[in-house]
This record gives sequence, structure tokens and C-alpha cells, in this order.
Amino acid sequence: MKLRRLEMLLEQVTGFANPRPDREQYQTPAPLAARLLYTAFLAGDITNLRILELGSGTGILGIGSALLGAGEVIGVELDPDANKIAEQNAADLGVAIELIRADIADTGSWNIVPFADTVIMNPPFGAQKEHADRPFIDLALARAEVVYGIFNAGSESFLIEYIRDRADIIGVIAAEFTIPRTFFFHTDDRRDIPVEIIIFRKTR
Repeated sequence: MKLRRLEMLLEQVTGFANPRPDREQYQTPAPLAARLLYTAFLAGDITNLRILELGSGTGILGIGSALLGAGEVIGVELDPDANKIAEQNAADLGVAIELIRADIADTGSWNIVPFADTVIMNPPFGAQKEHADRPFIDLALARAEVVYGIFNAGSESFLIEYIRDRADIIGVIAAEFTIPRTFFFHTDDRRDIPVEIIIFRKTR
């Protein structure tokens, strides 16, 4: 499958019905999701492998992985309404994904999250709750050898220190995250947020 075809299919993925600002529930834009996934696909980190999507929301990254030939896709998401939408999105696009309801911020729930070959994720940026992305990073490194994540632009230096002695950053791709007017505090019809797709691989 070509990148443009993947992007067109992911445009069909329905977003959150009632997004919550405290959970930073923004749908990952299809062009950004496709770019992350195609990068992983070309690196051999998708096809026939077990893929774990942390904070899977309405399933766009997991569904894209399945479209690219993942052997198994597992999403981890706390919001039951988002999980229902993800299930419908997967059915609409003719792929199968497994969904686990768990709170990634609660380390006590990590034992129900399986190991995988690759983690894909768009963790919260921490705009509403400081350091909200850290449990995602920690769980990702506890469950897979390679991680593809979307982070605020300029996060590389923080990540280098945070994952020191656990993983190395092996790729950084500049991108944009387009956010339409979603919540009452938004003043623009849309805003393009500079982000980075950051790839890290475990060293131990």
C-alpha cells in the first residue's frame, strides 16, 4: 500500500464524539498518522508483528497498522466511549484490532498490557496535566523494543535524558499536528502545532 492510499483510508476514521480536554483527546490527523506508520512500515516494524497502541483513542494508529499488514494490533485506552468508536472504525475499514481498557497513568494496571514488537502512540503533551506523557514512555519501553511516538516539537532533548540508559533515539521527523476548534477555550478555527515523530529503541 502506498502512503497516499493509507492517508486516504485513515481520513475515514471517526474521531471522538465528546472529547475531554483534561485527557487531551484530539484525533491524530490522518496525514500525521500515515506518516508515522509508513515510516515504521518501511523500517520493518509493522508487517506481521504485534503492534501495541498506547492511548489508542478512536484507533487511528492501530487501524493503520492493521491496514499495513500487522500480525496483531492491540490498543490500550481508558475511555469506553472511545473504544466503542474504535471498534466501529476498525469494522468499517475491514480490519481487526483488540482493545484493552486500562489507565496508563496507573502503573497497577500495566500487568494486563501485553508485550509487543512495536509501540505506536500519540501521548498527551502535558498541556492539561504536567508530565502526562511520562507513564506512556515508561510503559512503552517496558513492553517493546522500538517505539514510535508523537511529541511536542523540541522534546528531543528531554527524551534523551528521560530515557537515558534505557533507550536511544534513532530518528526524529518534524511534522505538524492540525487541531480544529474543539473546546470552548480555543480561539482559532484551526491551529497547526509543530510536533516531532520520535523513534527510540531499547538499549537494555
